[in-house]
Amino acid sequence: MTKPTSREVESLRDEIRDHDRKYFVEAAPVISDLEYDRLIDRLREIEAKYPDLQTPESPTQRVGEQAVENLESIEHRVPMLSIDNTYSEEEVRKYADRIAKLLPGEKIEWVVELKIDGVAATVIYNKGVLIQALTRGNGIMGDDITHNIRTVKDVPLRLRSKSTPELLEIRGEIYMKNSDLVELNHQQEQQGESVFANTRNVTAGSIRLLDPRKCAQRPLHIFCHGVGESDELQAKTHMEFLAELRNFGLPATPFVECFDSIDQVLVHCDQLISKLHNLDFEVDGLVIKVNRFDQREKLGSTAKSPRWVIAYKFEKYEAVTRLNEIRVQIGKTGAVTPVAELEPVELAGTTVSRASLHNAEEIVRKDIRPGDTVVVEKAGKIIPHIVRVELHKRKGKVAKFRFPALCPECGTQLRKDEGGVYIRCPNFSCPAQWKERLRYFASRNAMQIEGLGEALIDQLIGQGLVSTYGDLYRLKENQLVPLERMGKKSAQNLLKQIDASRKRGLGRLLNALSIRHVGRNVALLLAKKFGNITNLRRCSMDELAKVDEIGEIIARSVYNFLHSSHGEEIISDLSAVGVDLEVEAMETPQGVSLSGKTFVVTGALEQYTRDEIHELIAQHGGRAASSVSKRTDFLVAGKNAGSKLRKAEQLSVKVLTEADFARMLEA
Repeated sequence: MTKPTSREVESLRDEIRDHDRKYFVEAAPVISDLEYDRLIDRLREIEAKYPDLQTPESPTQRVGEQAVENLESIEHRVPMLSIDNTYSEEEVRKYADRIAKLLPGEKIEWVVELKIDGVAATVIYNKGVLIQALTRGNGIMGDDITHNIRTVKDVPLRLRSKSTPELLEIRGEIYMKNSDLVELNHQQEQQGESVFANTRNVTAGSIRLLDPRKCAQRPLHIFCHGVGESDELQAKTHMEFLAELRNFGLPATPFVECFDSIDQVLVHCDQLISKLHNLDFEVDGLVIKVNRFDQREKLGSTAKSPRWVIAYKFEKYEAVTRLNEIRVQIGKTGAVTPVAELEPVELAGTTVSRASLHNAEEIVRKDIRPGDTVVVEKAGKIIPHIVRVELHKRKGKVAKFRFPALCPECGTQLRKDEGGVYIRCPNFSCPAQWKERLRYFASRNAMQIEGLGEALIDQLIGQGLVSTYGDLYRLKENQLVPLERMGKKSAQNLLKQIDASRKRGLGRLLNALSIRHVGRNVALLLAKKFGNITNLRRCSMDELAKVDEIGEIIARSVYNFLHSSHGEEIISDLSAVGVDLEVEAMETPQGVSLSGKTFVVTGALEQYTRDEIHELIAQHGGRAASSVSKRTDFLVAGKNAGSKLRKAEQLSVKVLTEADFARMLEA
């Protein structure tokens, strides 16, 4: 082998680093594992033959050190302060109000990111080369884990960018994926060693091992989210900073978004929390930060915590139990959802016997099989879900779950959504779909038919009394009385409720029909825009898509339903039994008392549910907002009204009781 030049060797290292970044940071490899291994082997061969060409930051030096005698405690250049936290939406709003007072008249942008459940650490680079890493420790002193951080493959030994600050200290969270823990515990079991309880425990133990060769056997990762001591950074905001991190080749914390108001933040938080089951790593909350660095400087810190950040946490509860069976259930739009039937287990003070598996891809990704021992988690408002399989407890051959090819209710060939993860039964007449659609049709947010519950719906469908929505309005007293738990009075009350629902109006009806992508707000918007079903049916798909807040996906769904054979039959049948297909009087803005006015509702209401009062405000031309500001016209205050009431009084916003609001509607 002819000795290569140092420039040629460094070019090879840069090529390997680039592939490391694509694989570990971007999750988008462009070469095979075999091709990558050949590059590494070539570099090792060169460095072995020509030791003078070897450098400490070479990709071959991931595990180049001997075990240390002990972990040295070192003072942080900049203290790693803890973060204040809350478990309440109301407390998040109070926090935002405090920040607004500290930054009077300034526009505040809020960043939301995941709070990774791992081990906090700081990684320090000098002239782009990794020189040190410390655990958080007590915030003032941290343990030196440099020997182990070098084994974490998504931590670059040399930063990718040539224009990095001379000194760069990056804060982040070291973690392990759930799928990696499954494999690690399986290996531990086979080797006769103890298994690990959860990802955080194994991460904390692994990163503090004295022997880096042992740490290298643990698949650890890092997400970077903050900065300690550093020379001049280009970024002026957190979002710019994360982009800069990625440019350096560092794995920035994922799924970060920026918002203009705390209302948008809280809506996003709810949406994000509902999707956490898709993640392969543990999250114990969300972090809300002020985006602009100059505002962070003004806000400063208390003795314990920075003022510009708060953690919005949720309680997490885990339990281990047996998965007895996986079955599927059919929803009102045909979505086939797998459900785990569990050996009952105590979780967060309740007995849990079922957990959502969400979709077929989740079962495959987590390799969940009937008979497995599984870890079930409940966090905050999230319904119980399976975090991972305890693979080391799987004995013998356990058959994989086969997702049905045919609908278990009607035998129709199932179809997967184009570009999506859900599998659906396309048969609109599927009995299971029909039962779910009828339940929704009768619900409070739809046609509001009190007394038409699940047990009664089962009887009506089972005895062939109701096979269309129109059949509901053809029911007779003598058909209802013989049904279980009915009787003459109950039958008469139900018929009155059904009759009253004829006048709910087009908005409620469109929502009640379970059209994909059409919820209550979209339904009311369409009803107000077009006035009646005839005008709506005359619209082309393009005309629908141009309506504010509708867009192409909703437009296609509405158009296809209204022009399908079953959609036309439903509309014709409902018209024949006297169901109003026009905007009800209450759905059209009445008078000027609410027109153009902004309302905020707070406290415990007695006369209305929150959905009902928001709907009434919209029906009468007003706008329901979630936070009090100078633009708020009225605050409707129920019992135990808190910070919103105080803010309304400070801003001289008119405060209404429920009775005041009702009188305003009557006027």
